Amino acid sequence: MKKPLYRLALFDLDHTLLPLDSDHGWGEFTMQIGWCDRAEFGRRNDAFFQDYLAGRLDIHDYVRFATEAVVQRGPQAAAAAHQRFMDEIIRPAIRPAAIELVRRHQQAGDVVVITSATNEFVTRPIAQAFGVDELIATELARGPDGWLTGEVAGQPNMREGKVARLAAWLAARGWDWSDVEATFYSDSMNDLPLLEKVQHPVATNPDERLRALAQERGWPVLDLFKEK
Repeated sequence: MKKPLYRLALFDLDHTLLPLDSDHGWGEFTMQIGWCDRAEFGRRNDAFFQDYLAGRLDIHDYVRFATEAVVQRGPQAAAAAHQRFMDEIIRPAIRPAAIELVRRHQQAGDVVVITSATNEFVTRPIAQAFGVDELIATELARGPDGWLTGEVAGQPNMREGKVARLAAWLAARGWDWSDVEATFYSDSMNDLPLLEKVQHPVATNPDERLRALAQERGWPVLDLFKEK
């Protein structure tokens, strides 16, 4: 068996590096700035979030719903709103412990990757705030004008899709699974396929089901935050 050439540090984002769900939070923020009907959007946003927690989310339906206001407002308004979202919601939520964990892997020479089911529009600036260049997220389709259509492009980065998308990421670099030794930090049972694939799964701020499974399997449990 050949020795792995590269060490990967893979991080889920929502409730793992962040003590909140950025996708749900973006939806809440669009209500605050008046981009959508508060009562109806809030009801549907909460319902989709519960579907995610239960592992039954239809991500295509959710992305159409979550990006509708962005698609309608256009790139300039969307970029300005996201900057406010970063300043008012995301940056205040980033904890030193999460930054330190990422930096520790970077300083050790590991290749650090954030892998998130949340779409690229929401997550790219967040990855940058953590100082992480490599992001694998759910990609969004673009129309002839270059702007978002509200549809998912390619395979969503969710559940088994995280394994497939990471395999494609490796292949694009001329690597395969045997070339890497990977650690994956995640809070959610939705990420079980990738947790089971890597050499070093770490249940991070785990939900009750993942915490119980980690204890059963002897996986490390890391609590970065006192609350989720």
